[in-house]
Amino acid sequence: MTTPAATSVKGVGFRSERGPVLIAVMLSTGLVALDSTIIATAVPSVVRDLGGFSQFPWLFSIYLLTQAVTVPLYGKFADVLGRRPVMFFGIAAFLVGSVLCGAAWSMPVLIAARAVQGIGAGAIQPMSMTVIGDLYTVEERARVQGYVASVWGMASVVGPTLGGVFAEYLDWRWIFFINLPLGAIAALMLYRNFAERVERKAHKVDYTGAALLTVGCSLVILGLLEGGVAWAWGSLPSVAIFVAGAALLVAFVLVEKRAAEPVLPLWVFTRRILVGGNLLAVVVGAVLMGLTSYLPTYAQGVLGAGALAAGFAVAALTVGWPLSASLAGKIYLRIGFRDTALIGSVFVITGGVLVALLDARSSLWSAAFAAFVLGLGLGLTSSPTLVAVQSVVGWDRRGVVTATNLFSRSLGSAVGAAVFGAIANATLASRFANPPASVAGHLPPSVDATSLVLGGHTDDSPVATFVRGALSDATHYVFVGLLVVAAVSVVALLLMPRKAEPLEF
Repeated sequence: MTTPAATSVKGVGFRSERGPVLIAVMLSTGLVALDSTIIATAVPSVVRDLGGFSQFPWLFSIYLLTQAVTVPLYGKFADVLGRRPVMFFGIAAFLVGSVLCGAAWSMPVLIAARAVQGIGAGAIQPMSMTVIGDLYTVEERARVQGYVASVWGMASVVGPTLGGVFAEYLDWRWIFFINLPLGAIAALMLYRNFAERVERKAHKVDYTGAALLTVGCSLVILGLLEGGVAWAWGSLPSVAIFVAGAALLVAFVLVEKRAAEPVLPLWVFTRRILVGGNLLAVVVGAVLMGLTSYLPTYAQGVLGAGALAAGFAVAALTVGWPLSASLAGKIYLRIGFRDTALIGSVFVITGGVLVALLDARSSLWSAAFAAFVLGLGLGLTSSPTLVAVQSVVGWDRRGVVTATNLFSRSLGSAVGAAVFGAIANATLASRFANPPASVAGHLPPSVDATSLVLGGHTDDSPVATFVRGALSDATHYVFVGLLVVAAVSVVALLLMPRKAEPLEF
């Protein structure tokens, strides 16, 4: 491990190095944050160019899936090899994926390239949070978490705006190429300022567990996303996929019980504070993905807003997030992690109600306000719970618990994208299967017909009006589902103990 100097925090160099390292971590986080937000408003443009509206949820799902299933492995590598090499690998993989995304010529190719990006993001996010846990004490993290949260806020303002500008005035491919200079700066900053000394020991990596987790989760996501679209829910392919996915996940649990160094140690699911924190992370991931995936579609396809205006509506989500995350740091030092997060859950549920009430007569300002309230709630819940799970373990387990928490968030986002995508696709397929006589002969034969109203078009023809109504129904059901998921946050928080005491092993 790194030799501690002026600071008592183990893991990274001298206290004077913390400023530059923090800047590098914020830049690395910005790399992932920008890509998570910039693509949301450009999806309609991508669909118009490449086709495949029914496949567009995979642009989020595959990215989040590969990110989720690789996070535990990176967490283990971080505790064995150190944070630095894992971070560099993540940045490199992310930039390679960005180049491939920008060069994609079809939706399947773009989806595959997003998978490569996810592999890189799976290393960047947990390493950023783990380094902060190494460098700063619990008291200091109250302030630093606000800085990192502000990166997401700025990325969420700049990202959707750039996405809208590129989609309307340039080319959507620039949303991926913009990652290259940001990634190069982040890598250079880390190379110059981040040094650590790790004690080398012989370790056995649990590749079998990693493979079972990856394939099992992939099959479950595939079944959720394509069920009711590519095949009926009760059909043989659907049942076979779910059964195979469940069997592999059961096998994963059995393998982890016997593994000398499991990729996802089962003790993280036996401590109340970790179980509650990880369950809340699943909720945060699902809510975040549901809103950022479908609010732009709602704004453009139902309200008729342009891509740029839809971007500002999404940006409101994470304008509220860093504001409340910074405030959360001061609150949880006084009343504790759980009670602070419970206050946040009130805002999460309130925001969920406001989103569920959106319809074809709502204004774009109403959508932005609902997103802002949700952002306030997410900042007050996610930041305290992450600090809580980090604070109860030492350096040698901090990488694992941080990675597990972010794995849970990524898994929640991936499953959320799949479930919400299934809801939207099923609703659209049902509406398009029984169109009124006036549009029956003019409607494109798939849910790709939604491209007729995406991008802020004001076409008032019978076909466009029907499609807009179908899309309104689809996004409404997605937002109702988002509210249901948001309510689970209270259950997750009540599982956590009132005080965060160090865990004994």
